[in-house]
Amino acid sequence: MNAESPPKILVIVGPTCVGKSALALEVAKRLEAEIISADSMQVYRGMDIGTAKPTPEERAAVVHHLIDILDPDENYNAGRFEREASGIIHSLWRQGTPAIVAGGTGLYVKALIHGLFESPPVDPDLRANLLDEASRVGPAEFHESLRRVDPVAAARLHPHDTVRIARALEVYRLTGRAMTDLQARHRFEKHPFLPLILGLTMDREVLYDRIEGRVDRMIRAGWIEEVRVLLDRGYDEESPGLKGLGYERLLDRLRGRCTLDEAVVEIKKETRRYAKRQMTWFRGMPEVDWQGTPIEAEAAARRFASFLDSDRKSQ
Repeated sequence: MNAESPPKILVIVGPTCVGKSALALEVAKRLEAEIISADSMQVYRGMDIGTAKPTPEERAAVVHHLIDILDPDENYNAGRFEREASGIIHSLWRQGTPAIVAGGTGLYVKALIHGLFESPPVDPDLRANLLDEASRVGPAEFHESLRRVDPVAAARLHPHDTVRIARALEVYRLTGRAMTDLQARHRFEKHPFLPLILGLTMDREVLYDRIEGRVDRMIRAGWIEEVRVLLDRGYDEESPGLKGLGYERLLDRLRGRCTLDEAVVEIKKETRRYAKRQMTWFRGMPEVDWQGTPIEAEAAARRFASFLDSDRKSQ
């Protein structure tokens, strides 16, 4: 590892429940590496079960970064992730410690590897009008308004992700161009790191079975109690953290808007859809080396070690 060269990193991506965290943990143990979470929800304190955070034992075995750094009522975004993850990676590289980035938030991964395009600044009045529109028409129609002007962005965003939908519409109304068109023109051409990117995949039906099994285990582990505690602490539907996958449905249950069984059915359905959107996003990254699962941690560790030892000309 040459401290003067761009840092080399291992990046592990793929849909939720495919085994990214487990592989990252095992590779990190073998190479004395540290892990950087590229998960937009694991940044929040008190949201452990529903975000499938590494256990205390796993975090004691391997250092994990960008987990439990915010309260659920604070905002986090790809720009902040890029800045903070980049600082950690460069610091580790200077120390001779390998860095492994693992997570399923595609924009975070892309921002880290290629940088972010220059978007117009937030227009407070327009943003307020858009959020008011979202409240009036409801999430489905608000999402449909984005689909009409930026179908690619709409396909990537959940209909309940009001903030990101509003931002994509804001960019369109300020520039007359779809956000995805502007991103394509930018082409994410920044190259601050030399990444080895492994994408994990598996048969869709097997993945869906794993998703459903994990949701059931989360419920048995006390996920709804976790949400109740967050409500007791003063967080609510407007808290960014509680807009995360599954949390909104459990809030519905606690507010009496549905039964627990109905909430669980919706969580499973939304998680399957999320996994599909993740695969669409990562399939759009040509540098990803796709691997069927299960993948042997020892083989992945040897490959990363070889990558670290190779000179830049061989990449």
